[in-house]
Amino acid sequence: MNSDQGESIRFWQTAPLAGVELLAARYIEHRFVPHVHDGYVIGMIMDGAQRYRYRGAEHLAGRGTLVLINPDELHTGHKGTEDGWLYRAFYPDNAQILAMLGELELPTDSLPAFGATLYRDPDLVSGFCQLHQLLESPATALQQQTLWREMMLLLLRRHAGVKAPGEPGREHRAIVQAKELLQAQLAAPPSLEELAAAVNLSPFHFARVFRRATGMPPHTWLMQQRIAQARALLRDGCLPLEVATQLGFADQSHLSRQFKQVYGVGPAAYRSARQSL
Repeated sequence: MNSDQGESIRFWQTAPLAGVELLAARYIEHRFVPHVHDGYVIGMIMDGAQRYRYRGAEHLAGRGTLVLINPDELHTGHKGTEDGWLYRAFYPDNAQILAMLGELELPTDSLPAFGATLYRDPDLVSGFCQLHQLLESPATALQQQTLWREMMLLLLRRHAGVKAPGEPGREHRAIVQAKELLQAQLAAPPSLEELAAAVNLSPFHFARVFRRATGMPPHTWLMQQRIAQARALLRDGCLPLEVATQLGFADQSHLSRQFKQVYGVGPAAYRSARQSL
């Protein structure tokens, strides 16, 4: 890690995830005094190392580790190497976690607690890092809200002893209605919470029912429909930029990446080939 870059801090919230604060930072000389948070801390060490005191013990969190702090537990923080540490973190409030458990009809009479603080758990670290970066991007609220719930359930089941929710039902009518809503709003789809409310299900229950019925989460199904519609528009002679704008892609390169993943050829090349027939 290059220490010449200096310290940097970005702290923000994204509207689709009410009750979750986000931090991306590079700390070198900064020292956190003993303090507590009223909610959880879910952190990933991206590079370097952080040293901290928690539950009366010293911990050294190196690159690729997951740092978990329970609400109201005293801890510190400072550099564990000369160059400091690169860090991404989620700070969900307690009401957000309890609401998510309620959506799955899991017990909400007390907060889950992480048994330890430091984990080497590569797939969780990778998943949370990807989610954190997604929350900096123009991804849909549908995708952000779905992935947040899926990652948090995985984390709480693996490291806080939360039991698995019951198997989702089939809810055929709700799935049909949801597909119709998504088809009608390809460019500006509803959020997971809006979509679930429209079919009278809780958000997490709906997401699990939808995945069981289709084999994919709702945001992935939506992207498949966008790409299919993009193909039809390109076949009719629309320019890739027009297609991207009309169907709600972030930009033309976003359309190109998604289209090529499905059809093996970029939208411009596909349009040219169709025009030459």
